[in-house]
Amino acid sequence: MKIKIRKIQKSDNYELAAIIRSCFHDFNVSTAGTVYEDPTTDHLFELFKTEKSALFVAEENGILLGCCGIFPTEGLPENYAELVKFYLNKSARGKGIGRQLMEASINFAKETGYKSIYIESLPEFSTAVSIYEKQGFNYLEKPLGNSGHSGCNLWMLKDL
Repeated sequence: MKIKIRKIQKSDNYELAAIIRSCFHDFNVSTAGTVYEDPTTDHLFELFKTEKSALFVAEENGILLGCCGIFPTEGLPENYAELVKFYLNKSARGKGIGRQLMEASINFAKETGYKSIYIESLPEFSTAVSIYEKQGFNYLEKPLGNSGHSGCNLWMLKDL
């Protein structure tokens, strides 16, 4: 299995939005106040034209498997970024692809000069949360910044 990790292309928008939304159904997660309902989910290529942001995509034989990125979310402390859009197609889970995507994102954050990475998630995404823990993210008591995702109730931070 030859997985290619690359930055998002405009042609990825539709398929990535479908992967992101399918994860909420796969894990039976409420969509209120989440990326599921966020209108930018359908326009990720355009969103990630934002300075100091990047969205990495995993692809195998032309098929998209998932994504993970870094974004300078409004309201975060200086030199903080948010790890965002970390979602994998059902067929790609449990194969180390998520770890590769996350490591590409963390490396980008370091190279860009960020000092800390913030994450918002939900307990239902326990597999992702366990990856965050293994990557050195620590729990916070309250959210940071203004992501607009009020449905999230887990917040974590990693110093780079």
